[in-house]
Amino acid sequence: MERRSLLKWLGGFTAGLLLASQAKAQDRPSAPSSDRLGKLLPLRTLGGTGEAVTMLGVGGAHIGGMSSERDAQETIEIALEGGVRFFDTAEMYQGGGSETRYGKFLTPKYRDVVYLMTKSTARDSDTARRHLEDSLRRLNTDYLDLWQVHSVNTPEDVDNRLANGVFEVMAEAKESGKVRHLGFTGHYQPSAMLRVMEQSQIFDVCQMPVNLADPNYSSFIQQVMPKLMEQNIGVLAMKSLANGGFFGGSSHGQHGDNPKIVPNRVSIAEAINFAWSLPVSVLITGANDPEQMQEKIALANSFVAMDEQQRQNLIDKVADLAGTTVEFYKA
Repeated sequence: MERRSLLKWLGGFTAGLLLASQAKAQDRPSAPSSDRLGKLLPLRTLGGTGEAVTMLGVGGAHIGGMSSERDAQETIEIALEGGVRFFDTAEMYQGGGSETRYGKFLTPKYRDVVYLMTKSTARDSDTARRHLEDSLRRLNTDYLDLWQVHSVNTPEDVDNRLANGVFEVMAEAKESGKVRHLGFTGHYQPSAMLRVMEQSQIFDVCQMPVNLADPNYSSFIQQVMPKLMEQNIGVLAMKSLANGGFFGGSSHGQHGDNPKIVPNRVSIAEAINFAWSLPVSVLITGANDPEQMQEKIALANSFVAMDEQQRQNLIDKVADLAGTTVEFYKA
């Protein structure tokens, strides 16, 4: 499909996500517009799971990377007060440090109201089983809402994990009740994500880069997102600011001296709203401090979907910068 037509087609799914979650909020007591902590951020449907999730989620790598536990706890509390109920992490972040902070500051008081997700980098079944048990222990919970195969890099990587029993362990975890939903993540090659969908039908969710530079180079939006829509797999957007790449950075979470998309070409609000205007269920934000968390909550509350022309104008603004200078994590 020609790119402009494809983006228009994808944009049409966004309203469906919103309408579906609004209907859930009205018709099903399991998906209210508020809970015991207060008002929720707007809800979106998580693919074929039917789960209503907040459109903004907290990135666990940044929680684990904060210099003090006080800042980590404050950021978690601000997110909850602002209506965020989706929390991302992974066993690899800070050697389990991110999960440990969630287990200390999130799950003891708030497990009943949050959607909790972690990920495993395991390349074999034994490691996958160990990762799951270690994650549950550190997170201080007896089940996960979502467990994901983390960072599939190439089709060969997918084939190896499948052959070594990783996907089988994940399916077993879901059957046992330790995990409610399954997913996969990647940011290196779209072809790896496509191989997952070719080889397995166990996954409910995919986490991938969604940003306005992506359509012009090795695009996950163009190559992967249409397949996800066809299979009714929920989309979690990550790297919506290219994990620092929009600020001139060339390593994860860092700013730098490369050409800057933000603020030289677009604003943070434009970049974030672009991602939300595509059919993503949750945008995972990597807040470096409590103030950044509050900023993203405000953007979620003020969000108005962009139309096709607005999205295309933003893509065109940064077309000359597309590639691995900005999206340094791609192949």
